[in-house]
Amino acid sequence: MSVTAVMFDLDDTLLWDERSVEEAFEATCQVAAKSTGIDAGALLTAVRNEARTLYESYDTFAFTKMIGINPYEGLWANFSAGDQPEFRRLEELAPVYRTESWRRGLKSLGVDNDELAAELAERFAAERRKRPYVYDETFDVLKQLQGNVKLLLLTNGSPDLQQEKLDGVPDLAPYFDHIVISGNFGKGKPDPSIFTHALGLLGIEPKNAVMVGDKLTTDIKGGNAAGLTTVWINRTDRPKDPEIVPSFEIQSLTELHDILSSL
Repeated sequence: MSVTAVMFDLDDTLLWDERSVEEAFEATCQVAAKSTGIDAGALLTAVRNEARTLYESYDTFAFTKMIGINPYEGLWANFSAGDQPEFRRLEELAPVYRTESWRRGLKSLGVDNDELAAELAERFAAERRKRPYVYDETFDVLKQLQGNVKLLLLTNGSPDLQQEKLDGVPDLAPYFDHIVISGNFGKGKPDPSIFTHALGLLGIEPKNAVMVGDKLTTDIKGGNAAGLTTVWINRTDRPKDPEIVPSFEIQSLTELHDILSSL
């Protein structure tokens, strides 16, 4: 088998999104703690829970699940792009969702303050935008691959938000021959159709492609179903799933070189 293309997930594969979100929550909750005296850690947990519950209550939830947009992305996304009518509904809901998540989180800890909730909602979005973290090995690995194989970025999410993440790290996008965002395509990973679409852009067969990602339930499950060789980047020793088995498991992207050489 000859590998002619590598597909990469974006969030928590090339970009360290989890760190960005966690630090944004911590910074915002510290502001609330100083203002009200409540425990910042307790507020962080409360807002996460309230945001998830509220997010799942909206009539857009099935769509966001299909596209692959999580509740915490909704706390800073504007949803200003995307052709589907659901994106216009999300654009309408977003300001209310952001403020209401923080209002409910505060209220669960005994603080009923709509003005503070609105302030924290804006603060979280600003703090997240200040933190476009990239893993240390990301650029070195992409430099090694560029010119030797075709590179495609395959990411779930809202078109405007994923583009904003890429704009925050402007050196990243030029490495890729194609960028596929689920919100533009209409379905997200693990649906095999988005992988088939990506293969069509590359002009190759599944046997000649490798999919690299951090989520078993999207990147690996979908890649397996589409017939690709899959590489699970498991940096934090997350538990395996006997139902979703990757072709390879690695802890650092630097391990990709040996895998591709072996193929």
